[in-house]
Amino acid sequence: MIKNIDFRGIINSMGLVFGDIGTSPIYTLTVIFIITKLTEEHVLGVLSLIFWTLIILVTIEYSWLAMSLGKKGEGGTIVLKEILVPLLKSGRSVTVITFLSYVGISFLLGDGVITPAISILSAVEGLRVIPGLESITQNTLILIAGIIAIGLFSIQRKGTEKITWVFGPLMVIWFATLAFSGVISIFSTPEVIKAINPYYAVEFVLTNGWTGFFVLSEVILCATGGEALYADMGHLGKEPIVKAWKIVFVALVLNYLGQGAFMLRNPESTNVLFEMIYQQAPVIYIPFLILSVLATIIASQAMISGMFSIVYQGISTRIAPLLKIDYTSEEMKSQIYISVVNWLLLISVLFVMYEFKESHKLAAAYGLTVTGSMVITGIMMTLIFYIRKDMLKSAIAFLVTVVDFVYLLANMYKIPHGGYWSITIAAILLSMILIYTSGQKRLYRLLKPMELNDFLKEYNAFYMRASKIKGTALFFARDMSFVPQYITHTMFDNGIIYEDNVVISISLSEEPFGISKMFKEEISKGLRVFEIKMGYMEVIDLVEILKTEGIDERTIFYGEEEIITDNIIWRIFALMKKLSPSFVQFYKLPSDKLHGVVTRFEM
Repeated sequence: MIKNIDFRGIINSMGLVFGDIGTSPIYTLTVIFIITKLTEEHVLGVLSLIFWTLIILVTIEYSWLAMSLGKKGEGGTIVLKEILVPLLKSGRSVTVITFLSYVGISFLLGDGVITPAISILSAVEGLRVIPGLESITQNTLILIAGIIAIGLFSIQRKGTEKITWVFGPLMVIWFATLAFSGVISIFSTPEVIKAINPYYAVEFVLTNGWTGFFVLSEVILCATGGEALYADMGHLGKEPIVKAWKIVFVALVLNYLGQGAFMLRNPESTNVLFEMIYQQAPVIYIPFLILSVLATIIASQAMISGMFSIVYQGISTRIAPLLKIDYTSEEMKSQIYISVVNWLLLISVLFVMYEFKESHKLAAAYGLTVTGSMVITGIMMTLIFYIRKDMLKSAIAFLVTVVDFVYLLANMYKIPHGGYWSITIAAILLSMILIYTSGQKRLYRLLKPMELNDFLKEYNAFYMRASKIKGTALFFARDMSFVPQYITHTMFDNGIIYEDNVVISISLSEEPFGISKMFKEEISKGLRVFEIKMGYMEVIDLVEILKTEGIDERTIFYGEEEIITDNIIWRIFALMKKLSPSFVQFYKLPSDKLHGVVTRFEM
């Protein structure tokens, strides 16, 4: 039984985790040999670089080091921040690490736009290998890729739970095909196996000077998607992902070696993987092309789901504004759909397809922010291991971070060649995070909440003499130590008080998952506090929780802020607040019971 569960987990991991890194062989070697001369020494050097990049940046950094730092089985940049911050003593260190985590999240989202564009477009370009379609125009290929992208993003609202069961088996077929085609090609030119020796990687970089250094910016394409091993750990578990990576690693290495062997025999090749498959077995070429398109769709789907997950983590940890969230599965609450993110992503993907036109030009922009994210992951891991006194892992993590940094420096070469797009997207996202978090802190200070003891004195006197409305009223407060201004306005200024007043307090725990809920002792007559403590990655159904706890509210009060400002930064913050759903809309509370209490603030 356990073996069956492991086997199923491995197949699921191949479909949900390895789509991005698994489709990299479609374009990686083709792109590298656009900027470097094709000789036997160069082919062996590049293959060696690819092999050791997969070892250092994926196997060591993510499969071993990062995945040993899960929190309740969950991984990702936010999880690393949540592990590291409590270990730090200095407030300044906490600020720096928090900022780094924001940069890391922005980097992941910035490069995420390019993943579907380069994956789908590179697969569609394989049509040119079919006899009779050699002259198909690039605009036609862009149109086909665009239609596939529109179709993919359009089905997100309905949820992909019903079709995800086929992702794993399809990717198993994909990796098996990559491995088999690679082995066939290696048999014809077995000397490429020498590339496993790191000597060829070092020699290539040292003998080719700046060209050798800048080739690293394209070599990194073989490892894009490697961060998904850690980020998706919570969905599938550590063991299935690590076991699946061993299989995927072998398949990728065999295919890259096979492509290298094919290039030595066919130095004029311009679309290596597709031409290799066509030469080996023309009869299966069209099925392989269809399989490659499906594999890139699966890779894109994993990225889209990852985007939804990252944005939700940002909302729950209060670094992003509330956005309308729909649940696409009754069984799995982690299956979510965020329409704003979905359509902005589609527009961005179509834009970069139109802007760059060809997959090799997209590759010139791809990988810059991924390496930035890898550097940040490496820094945070090094510090965690060091503070925990695990000096061996700390030293290895430091060396891996140095390698990450070398790749990041090499990728700076991409900035004028289109890399500025992913940097620009990441910078916009980072600015939004900083404006939102700073605005929330400033607004909280302006809200001037009343200390609980002062509130209770006034409440007790008012409750005794006031005419009370029958039924239960709900209010919301993050922490009842300080009572929000809208509650005092409602009760004391407007004279609205119910027989039963329940304050709902929702706070985040330090763990990613888990929900605890309880009524605290009645703090005064007619005033109760119901506390919900949830994991920072948990998705809760607030209406259902209130119902199961027997809370039958007659009305629900909530605070709304109207911000008046001449400051451009705070105007952006005010617009973000205005465009995002209110707290009660986010939790889908019944609209017929809602009463918003507006407070005006000058920032």
